[in-house]
Amino acid sequence: MPFDPTRVDCWIFDLDNTLYPASANLFSQIDVLMGQYISELLGCDIVEARRVQKIYFHDHGTTLAGLMHFHTVDPAEFLAYVHNVDMTVLDAAPRLADRLRALPGRRLIFTNADAGYAARALAGLGIADCFDGIWDIQAMEYKPKPEASAYLGLIDHFDIDPTRAVFIEDSARNLPPAKNMGMQTVWIDMQTEWGDRAKDDSTIDVKIDDMAAWLDDVLAKLAHGARLS
Repeated sequence: MPFDPTRVDCWIFDLDNTLYPASANLFSQIDVLMGQYISELLGCDIVEARRVQKIYFHDHGTTLAGLMHFHTVDPAEFLAYVHNVDMTVLDAAPRLADRLRALPGRRLIFTNADAGYAARALAGLGIADCFDGIWDIQAMEYKPKPEASAYLGLIDHFDIDPTRAVFIEDSARNLPPAKNMGMQTVWIDMQTEWGDRAKDDSTIDVKIDDMAAWLDDVLAKLAHGARLS
């Protein structure tokens, strides 16, 4: 079924590599800090630390989830360490801000990062006032997307009707749970290393590569529908 914006009253956005381009390389800073943290934790070199990092990310949804499972890492300590990044690499996005504010209904952030980091990133983009709430890794009790509990907690906390929601995400593997719960889904393909892992086309309603351009199209369809009603 093609994406139908007239059915949506809740717009749910991933954050990293979704609301800003992968070219900002914010994740490269986080990668370095994760490598340093794991190297110190395990007493290994950076090459081995990076191997462990990617295995945990792939197998457990986040590197943190793997570290908590195998090494009883303090999640707050880990998040504070790896999210101590320079947000000035993010450019303000006034066009995106205008489009987000024009969307009817609520707008939420659904991220495997923590709320403090998310707030800093949104501020760097100039879009912090465009959202009505953040559902972060702490709210998920450190059980990240694509764990079903992360989505169920979001739905319950914000009293979302999944059939009236759309989820926009750059990691294709995080879309099936949303689709299975009744949401419409949008995959933004940022051409990243992990973006298309475990991609299931049957759970993707539309594929895009430019958020602002897609929102232009959405708003045009909504305006057209309003004129016809």
